[in-house]
Amino acid sequence: MSVAVIIILFIVALFVAMCLHELGHFIAAKRAGVKVEEFGIGIPPRLFGIKRGETIYSLNAIPIGAFVKAAGENDPTVPRSLAGKGPWTRLGIYAAGPLVNIFLAFILLSAFFALPYSVIAGDGLMVRAVVENYPAEEAGIEPGDIILKVDGQPVYRQGDMQNIVNSIEEGTEIPLLLLRNGEEIQTTVKTKFDPKQEQLVIGVYTCWNIVSQVEEGSPAYEAGIRVGDYIYSINGQQIYNEESISSAVHSVEEGEEINLVLLPSSDPEEIEEISLIYDGSETLPGMELQWVDGVHFEQERLPVWRAVYLGARDIIYMPVLIIEAIPQIIESPDTALVGPIGAGQLTVEMVRSSGFSSILFMASIISLGLAIFNFLPIPPLDGGGMLVAFIEGCRRGRRLSPRTVRLAYTIGTAFLIGLVILVTFMDIWRLPRGFGI
Repeated sequence: MSVAVIIILFIVALFVAMCLHELGHFIAAKRAGVKVEEFGIGIPPRLFGIKRGETIYSLNAIPIGAFVKAAGENDPTVPRSLAGKGPWTRLGIYAAGPLVNIFLAFILLSAFFALPYSVIAGDGLMVRAVVENYPAEEAGIEPGDIILKVDGQPVYRQGDMQNIVNSIEEGTEIPLLLLRNGEEIQTTVKTKFDPKQEQLVIGVYTCWNIVSQVEEGSPAYEAGIRVGDYIYSINGQQIYNEESISSAVHSVEEGEEINLVLLPSSDPEEIEEISLIYDGSETLPGMELQWVDGVHFEQERLPVWRAVYLGARDIIYMPVLIIEAIPQIIESPDTALVGPIGAGQLTVEMVRSSGFSSILFMASIISLGLAIFNFLPIPPLDGGGMLVAFIEGCRRGRRLSPRTVRLAYTIGTAFLIGLVILVTFMDIWRLPRGFGI
């Protein structure tokens, strides 16, 4: 899919999320008896409008989101005004927009999980690294071994072994069938709880290939590729068998750069990006790889109930992820904070690396991000209006002074303008580097 098409789809997703956000405010205001003077798609100047009842429905020239114009937004003396409603009613109207975005994100995530998806399967899982002081090391498992069976059950996909291990009590010895240098080997290994992953493990990292030989002085060697490294992708295409590596290599012309993502044997949790100059050979120049036999893509689909559960789980767990990400945001705001430009770039990289279905995932993240941003208790965002309404509700309806509210809105607006400028600058600065997906 071309970059232009992905960008258009991103803009459409952002536009729809913003319009539905305003539609939430519109419906909530109508149900609360607030007079809505205009519901507009896009930003004025107005192209045309149709009046139905007391509301003008307009289409505007600048295609950026939508807006709702309620009567007396800041003047409680206006009949049926927004400002004239009680604090809890106003809080509900302000909250309606972000809540619609959360619901939209839930629907999109559920749809994403319900779509058929491709998984890589093969005749076992290759060990690319063994964790020190873990049961696999004690059992003598080595990098390059292929795990064929765990507790008598064949393993075909990355998650198969983990599912089997998690179904067994900690410390239990389980039999493994390994393939080493063409010979089958029987061994046993105990399960151990890993507090970092919060699950039972045996202490191995698995893959579909490892580098078995690197010619000294070759471009691969000079680029830093070593025996035991795992080639994950080439030019954005995941590598899982000899056909996939041939296809990826031949996607460039002789003399052009080949971009690799690999996981080095020296640090199995590190990810490296390197480049080689393609010399026209059938495979990567200067190296040989060891493969798992029979690796191929399979199509799978989750049951609808499972997709809905995962969508709801991810939405509910999102605040926890945000809280956990606060230290990273403080430490590296240039990579953690993303605006519309950065979100568009991330969407392009995500779709090109993971396929068209990831558009739904990114659309859900866009909608959820819009909700979270608007929940920030900063005037003039919805969260700022909710904060004012909440304070007045706790004061039993006694309003804050207009001067205090105006000051809060002035400070909040200035802060948001500065934040938008900062995030936009970081988005533009990040464009040449990308997100490294």
